[in-house]
Amino acid sequence: MLAFPCRNNLILLLLVAALAGCGSDDEKKPATQVAAKVNKEEISVHQINNVLARTGNISPEQAKAASKQILEKLVDQELLVQQAMESKLDRDPKTMQAIEAARREILSRAYLDKVASSLVKPTPDEVRDFYTKHPELFSERRIYQFQQLAIQTTASDFLPRLQQQMSNVKSLAEVAAWLNTEKIPFAANSGTKAAEELPMELLPKFHQMKDGQIGVIPGRDGVMVVQLTASRSMSMDEKAATPFIEQFLNNQRRMEAAEKEMKQLREKAKIEYMGEFATAKADDEKIKAADPKPAPAVPAETKADTTHMGKGLSGLK
Repeated sequence: MLAFPCRNNLILLLLVAALAGCGSDDEKKPATQVAAKVNKEEISVHQINNVLARTGNISPEQAKAASKQILEKLVDQELLVQQAMESKLDRDPKTMQAIEAARREILSRAYLDKVASSLVKPTPDEVRDFYTKHPELFSERRIYQFQQLAIQTTASDFLPRLQQQMSNVKSLAEVAAWLNTEKIPFAANSGTKAAEELPMELLPKFHQMKDGQIGVIPGRDGVMVVQLTASRSMSMDEKAATPFIEQFLNNQRRMEAAEKEMKQLREKAKIEYMGEFATAKADDEKIKAADPKPAPAVPAETKADTTHMGKGLSGLK
């Protein structure tokens, strides 16, 4: 049986080729802008620069070496695209659906990028204010070494029982022994994380903890019992923190702008749910009407992972 490249890879290659605007016989690029020719198709310097721009800040020397590597990757990509086209994979229904889905994703992201382009950048006063209000991230930043027990249970009476038990224990081993006695499953592990790697909702709790102290952190699917075994101070001054704070505030504003835009678009649009989705939507509306008060939010990082500490602040790394 012949082995072909992964369909998903071919889809991406076809899409990238289409968006990159590869040269054709009818529309030739200026000779100075052509980096290579693959059979009858051309790869432009613009294509290389476009990929290079997404690699981040690199020196001119690194850029020169990277450009060569990028060109070779584009040559390989073009060869695969040509083979895919010869095999008429661009006419395969699944491929066409995937390309359309990718096109819609690109367009939706492009629109949100346009919305975000009008956002005002954080001012020095806003950066300074954020720095001052979060000493746990900067002026009093620490590196935390901890051990934890991830307890997988949704029993409504478990947390009160655990909290009552915590008043009688002095170590994580005692908590583990109690859990074994109660036949409650858990997983034990340890780790070391800087302040910015911890979920922002949990960081103040860690900041207040002293070495050796044990804390209880409820989650959506269970509970974490964490013991801070050791910590060390590693502060960051305002100048060093500024680029990270600016990136975080920019990301935060982009998210808020996207949420606001989506809310407005939904309010203006006529959206009709059909079939089983209409029934499910009606049931959701009944539940909201019966209990309009939203349930207490659980931090997203805790929701996603109760077996180890989740990823911390986006942009503050």
